[in-house]
Amino acid sequence: MGKPDGFLKYNREVPGTRDPKARINDSNEIYLPFPEDKTKQQASRCMDCGIPFCHNGCPLGNLIPDFNDAVTEGDWERAVRVLYSTNNFPEFTGRVCPAPCESSCVLSINKPAVAIEHIEKSIAEKSFELGLVKPQPPAYRTGKKVAVVGSGPAGLAAAAQLNRAGHKVTVYEKDEKAGGLLRYGIPDFKLEKWTIDRRLAILEEEGIKFKLNRRIGEDTTLKKLYRKYDAVLLCIGSSKPRAIAIPGNHLKGIHFAMDYLGLHNRRVDGTPIAPETDINAFGKHVLVIGGGDTGSDCVGTANRQFAKSITQLQYRYMPSTERHPTNPWPEVATTLSSSSSHEEGCERSWGWLNKEFIADENGNVKGLRVVELEWKNQSEYTEKPNSEKILPCDLALIAIGYERPEHDAFTANFRFDLDRRGNFKLNDWQTNVPGIFSAGDACRGQSLVVWAISDGREAARAIDVYLMGDSELPSKELSKYQLF
Repeated sequence: MGKPDGFLKYNREVPGTRDPKARINDSNEIYLPFPEDKTKQQASRCMDCGIPFCHNGCPLGNLIPDFNDAVTEGDWERAVRVLYSTNNFPEFTGRVCPAPCESSCVLSINKPAVAIEHIEKSIAEKSFELGLVKPQPPAYRTGKKVAVVGSGPAGLAAAAQLNRAGHKVTVYEKDEKAGGLLRYGIPDFKLEKWTIDRRLAILEEEGIKFKLNRRIGEDTTLKKLYRKYDAVLLCIGSSKPRAIAIPGNHLKGIHFAMDYLGLHNRRVDGTPIAPETDINAFGKHVLVIGGGDTGSDCVGTANRQFAKSITQLQYRYMPSTERHPTNPWPEVATTLSSSSSHEEGCERSWGWLNKEFIADENGNVKGLRVVELEWKNQSEYTEKPNSEKILPCDLALIAIGYERPEHDAFTANFRFDLDRRGNFKLNDWQTNVPGIFSAGDACRGQSLVVWAISDGREAARAIDVYLMGDSELPSKELSKYQLF
């Protein structure tokens, strides 16, 4: 342990951000440079707890005290080795993960948590800066072929692990570029896309093949992949959006959040967008319906498109700034938080029930009728008398979650067992069809990038066992007992 008293000597400190008024003029990442010495100080705040709850808080089981100790000592090579032993893509998680590990940090019981996410990002970038990340093709090939459908974080993690095991891996992606949610769901101000391209170049040099613009059901079928490959892994996400079931939801100007975010990411990338399909917030009264991260991303994007006004609506009551007794440490804290997007300008409004979209004479949305709620407890509410009003709205962005994977083209070929939410039902990552596996949101439901990477790694190991009878690929459970 580098500094046993680091948590007493240093306060939590993380990189500052660029001026909100300036940064909305571009789509670059918002954080300012942070001195390396300060990162070492932040790592030294780790208490090297007897029971590191951060391990369980992290879906990947990252060995956080181990890499914090290495960073404190300035031993970046050891820090890189420790971090990459459990995480294929720390350059992604270090930027977009909501850091459940920090909620589980023992220090966070009565002090600000260790800045784990920043330290992880620092290690990841140091790994590239020092030339420690190099293509490492497998020493031998097993002769087995695996198709991975979907190039989001789960698909990429699984492909990387399966390729490492010596299998020939081909990734099928429906969009024009690989990356899935990382590329078309997360705004560039949170994750610039050169980080994805940098990683994809390494994966390709290691021998992974990418087939882009390949839609299952149109350009090929799952049945053909099943015949051609020894195993198939479905990492298709959970992208069927949940509609808002109120009158007027068909009006022009009402869109799902991911359609809006995907178009803007393409615009930033320089991809031409047909005017009839474009969604732009410029000069409009924007209502973002939904209070989660996707809604926050819509706020930040609308700010960069110079909306006239932005209001984010949520039907639940405003969270407390303190943990509720039913949400104790080390659970992920469900307290009030603000994102960088909110700092840039947005009215946040809690406790409103959406009643009806209002149309103008041309069938465009012009307003939303809402009523204020009075919450009796965490699950019961009544409508507050005489509180109904109409909010101006030229553009409504629906960010209230997803129903299920868009798997109609897959279920057309096979009778998959599905759970009550419509996700693939699995047994050790395998569907009821032998040789077809799934990972990520397609089986878990809408979740975090870090969970997708974890699922991809675990599914890859299960596929390796299915193909070879055994596997030397690491698992999250085994990583707990590694020493560095």
